Amino acid sequence: MEEQTGLTTEEINVQLEHERLTSLINSMVDAVIAVDSKMHVVVYNGATLNILDVNTIEIGTPIQKIFQPIDDNDKPADIIGMIKSATTPLSDRDLRLQYADGSAINLYISIAPVRLSYGQQGQSGYVILLRDITREKSREEERDEFISVVSHELRTPVTIAEGNIGNAQYIIERAGDIGAIKKALKEAHDQILFLADMINDLSTLSRAERGKLQVEIEAINVTELVKDLDSNYSEQAKTKGLELKTTIDPHLELLYSSKLYVREILQNFITNAIKYTDRGSVTVEASASPVGVRFAVTDTGIGISKADQKRVYDKFFRSEDYRTRKANGTGLGLYVTMKLTRLIHAELSLESKLNEGSTFIVFVPSLEHATPTTQLARSHHDA
Repeated sequence: MEEQTGLTTEEINVQLEHERLTSLINSMVDAVIAVDSKMHVVVYNGATLNILDVNTIEIGTPIQKIFQPIDDNDKPADIIGMIKSATTPLSDRDLRLQYADGSAINLYISIAPVRLSYGQQGQSGYVILLRDITREKSREEERDEFISVVSHELRTPVTIAEGNIGNAQYIIERAGDIGAIKKALKEAHDQILFLADMINDLSTLSRAERGKLQVEIEAINVTELVKDLDSNYSEQAKTKGLELKTTIDPHLELLYSSKLYVREILQNFITNAIKYTDRGSVTVEASASPVGVRFAVTDTGIGISKADQKRVYDKFFRSEDYRTRKANGTGLGLYVTMKLTRLIHAELSLESKLNEGSTFIVFVPSLEHATPTTQLARSHHDA
């Protein structure tokens, strides 16, 4: 064979080993770069070009010229030091890669010392594996934020409820003022109702995130629905000195949609309107359309800035406006609302001016001839 190819057996084995290595790493989804002891690129796969956003890499190029990750402080990481310290396989999930356009991804980096070629005299070096974990890190951060926000929001009402119940018990033991007892128990009751609403939001959110919500279409008498909401929330509005008004189109016909979700969407709008309005009124409007019903909830409250309007449906978002911060809230209500509107093919819009009030609008199409329930829910699994 040496006569036919002009290569020694050792050289043939080295060539075959290199071809096997190249074939192996090219079959991998993750980016793989092999460097020699001098930190020069020996081999790489196609996924490397994608993750580094380059067209080609010249063999022999120093690794630091093609790959320079950054740390949490946006400072260049010592990639050479990391590689040389890998006497045994090591990994890192806290570095990022920044592109020329300013965007960045989170990286999983694995470095392992290896022998890059065949035989006892084979060249030593390292194999570096890179993976884009931006989505994974985003979920981790979202989970951590979720735990932080919920634990904080739960602590406040629990503390207030516990304190008021304790006060009521103390007053009863001292045969004190019945009025003070009633006030303490009402404060505790209000906080428990807030906790119940939060738990409902969390439960709905959990099912929406897992694609477990289904749309059960039924005929909705919109006039009765709006009057029922008026009856349920008029006392709450009156307690704040507000007037809850309704405007109902006399030409409304039956709306075919999910009564449960339409009601929950409107409830979220109404409770928010009452919460963030100190004087004036909240108006619930329902008007007919050839293909559905347009609902609008208008308040005379603090309004929403243009910057906040872009984020109002984001999960956990709460405005930094001190007037918003005065009221309890998790920042989940409108996010859940957005999820529900997608499930019933509705359209959301918002009109607001700071200090002049807000109008939340949802157009709900009639789904009388919609696809079966399970198909409708499945089509919005990723909504």
